[in-house]
Amino acid sequence: MNLSNLQPATGSTHNQNKRLGRGQGSGKGGTASRGHKGAKSRSGYSKKIGFEGGQMPLQRRVPKFGFTNINRVEYQGINLDVLQQLVDKTNLKEINHEVLVANKLATKNDLIKILGRGVLKAKIQVTAHKFTATAKAAIEAAGGEVKPL
Repeated sequence: MNLSNLQPATGSTHNQNKRLGRGQGSGKGGTASRGHKGAKSRSGYSKKIGFEGGQMPLQRRVPKFGFTNINRVEYQGINLDVLQQLVDKTNLKEINHEVLVANKLATKNDLIKILGRGVLKAKIQVTAHKFTATAKAAIEAAGGEVKPL
């Protein structure tokens, strides 16, 4: 061991950072590598979310209009022609939430509304959260039964 290969014991030193603002001779004096002026050169600077350097941020440029009702209830609509295809494929006599989820027509958390598009020929018992008047009439006309949840 001699003076040319001295080094601290492993793990004894922690700070490997540049020594900023310690005079011009260090090469990192004066502005301390922050450049000249501007928000980024100041202490306490933190960029706000969505800040675009003074340009109007996208979130404020995009037009906003209309009204969103926070109490709106969303239903998964299923038409009569879809129910007829399901009956043709599976030969079921009763259609309920579990059957619709199993056939990927709804998810387990969906509220289901039966809509009146198409023709229903099968005599089936349908259980759902809501029915349109035309859907209810068509199911009962085919000899089926409507059961609201």
